[in-house]
Amino acid sequence: MGTNKEKRQPGKFKTFLERKSIHISAKVYFVDAMGAMAFGLFATLLIGTIFETIGDRAHIAWLVTVASWCKSATGPALGVAIAYALKAPVLVLLSAAAVGFAGNALGGPVGAFLAAVVGTEFGKLVSKETPVDIIVTPCVTILMGGLIASLAGPAVSALMNGLGALIMRATELRPVLMGIIVSVVVGMVLTLPISSAALCVMLGLGGIAAGAATAGCCAQMVGFAVMSFRENKWGGLLAQGLGTSMLQMGNIVKNPRVWIPPTLCAAITGPIAAAIFRLESIPAAAGMGTCGLVGPLGVMAAMDGTPKMWIGLVLVCIVLPALITPLIAWPLRRIGWIRENHLKLDL
Repeated sequence: MGTNKEKRQPGKFKTFLERKSIHISAKVYFVDAMGAMAFGLFATLLIGTIFETIGDRAHIAWLVTVASWCKSATGPALGVAIAYALKAPVLVLLSAAAVGFAGNALGGPVGAFLAAVVGTEFGKLVSKETPVDIIVTPCVTILMGGLIASLAGPAVSALMNGLGALIMRATELRPVLMGIIVSVVVGMVLTLPISSAALCVMLGLGGIAAGAATAGCCAQMVGFAVMSFRENKWGGLLAQGLGTSMLQMGNIVKNPRVWIPPTLCAAITGPIAAAIFRLESIPAAAGMGTCGLVGPLGVMAAMDGTPKMWIGLVLVCIVLPALITPLIAWPLRRIGWIRENHLKLDL
């Protein structure tokens, strides 16, 4: 009897987790939750950076003030965005604002991510399970998330900042080699269904390393947009060039060879950005590419508007990807590695 009862328990627990919409998987946490985290970053930190850049350059003090409001809301926005992605009930969702604030304050974006995920999942476990749900659910969500923020936040913040500093220092010392690596890796992350913007913010990636990351993201977006123009016309050009190269993910899965041209382009433009033009950017914009022109705005926010900067910005972010990617794709089309409609989007 006892043995049968033990065998039934795992099934009951699994059913309970499913009823609570708790699905423990890498996709849920590192694709869905981190993707939502990118929206939280964009709606606060990133848009605040854009406001600040415009306000500083146009001498509009009020816009700079609005930027400070946006940036101060980053933590709560991260918490709510992650809880929303995890399908949290209303009380858990709203409580996640406090958890995100604590996580971001103690551990930066990674701290906010860990605290929000743990707090949300524990909050979902107790949600609507007691007659005093309005008290129990926020308490559990905030206390569990706050505990993770306190215990793990400082350590993960130090780890990510140290790793980011190492990457930036290595890029300063070896701009060609690291320009290639950073550009290719961040550009590929941009196209994958995970967040390059969140990655760059987590690492605190700035300086010429961020410039190389911007180059890689622009190579993917502009490269795919121009390379697939014959299949997708103007709609596809705008959707990929100003939206996201992630739209090509389905085609990449079907034929990974279509990813070769923009990735090789990133390997060319990354070191050009880092070693020749010494383009710099800020963490909030380094992983955005030409999405809403945030990547170029990030370079403008980090550097003075010298002629060298403008020439490098236009070449690295737009002109070179638009020229190099189709040139690399041309022989691949000739030998049949890329065929008609391999880059077609369902727009």
